[in-house]
Amino acid sequence: MKTISDQNITDKILKLKKDKNAVILAHYYQVPEIQDIADFIGDSLQLSQNAKDTDADIIVFAGVHFMAETAKILNPNKKVLLPDLEAGCSLADSCPPDKFKKFKEEHPLHKVISYINCSAQIKVLSDVICTSSNAVKIVESFPKDQKLIFAPDRNLGGYINQLTGRNMVLWNGSCEVHDIIKAEEVIRLKKEHPEAKLLAHPECKDVILQLADFIGSTTALLTFSIKDKATKFIVATETGILHQMKKSSPGKEFIIVPTDEKCSCNDCPYMKLNTLEKLYLSMKNEKPEISLPAELIEAARKPILKMLELSS
Repeated sequence: MKTISDQNITDKILKLKKDKNAVILAHYYQVPEIQDIADFIGDSLQLSQNAKDTDADIIVFAGVHFMAETAKILNPNKKVLLPDLEAGCSLADSCPPDKFKKFKEEHPLHKVISYINCSAQIKVLSDVICTSSNAVKIVESFPKDQKLIFAPDRNLGGYINQLTGRNMVLWNGSCEVHDIIKAEEVIRLKKEHPEAKLLAHPECKDVILQLADFIGSTTALLTFSIKDKATKFIVATETGILHQMKKSSPGKEFIIVPTDEKCSCNDCPYMKLNTLEKLYLSMKNEKPEISLPAELIEAARKPILKMLELSS
């Protein structure tokens, strides 16, 4: 429930959005009050497509740094704002460009598929980008005999190897929010709620995925929870998606797999840096603004556009 203060900020944001011809893009992992005010809510693929198609003058990205970077790469002439510049990504940070460049040079016959959760510099070193929504399609767009590197998420890469029968070389990176989920917690919840179905994001470890009733991107998990006849779900991903799950299926019960004994939550600390107040101040002052060199934008755009073309 919104407080009077929240409502006041919300009204100011809506006015700024209209006055400045701005669009607000929010990831599913944002706090509920930001999701509720956004023009578009989605996962990485959806938001990339929204960013590419917008006619707004200002893009306000309520997400993390690599997402705002991607929006800037796709819209070099638009102003792109990120409410908190400290909103980074543990997965993107696990793949330093200098080390990855050396890794790539050690595999000269390999093409590089990089998960969108990476820096602009890693995108430049990639042949094509993918998301958890389209990774299988992107991988299968290459001939069976083409050697591939998959970066930066080892868990997603391993899962895609299983689905496609490939043997992609995997960069050893991971998302702390998904990688920290423990099989013991999942098993405990399954015993406590035997009628519940386990939904898991493919960034989770293989041991979690083997226990899952359904594996998919954040959007796919949401869609499954809406369409499936089950009335109770155990959810192995970031807590923020529960807001949309509960809104879409108010008669169903959703239980997040906790990673903290003090709360029933699994929050990304970076995603949760964005707040309604920071969103307002960002739009009011038109900063922090994402700025990238023109040559970096040009080089990083190619593998992203290739992904969007293959995903259309």
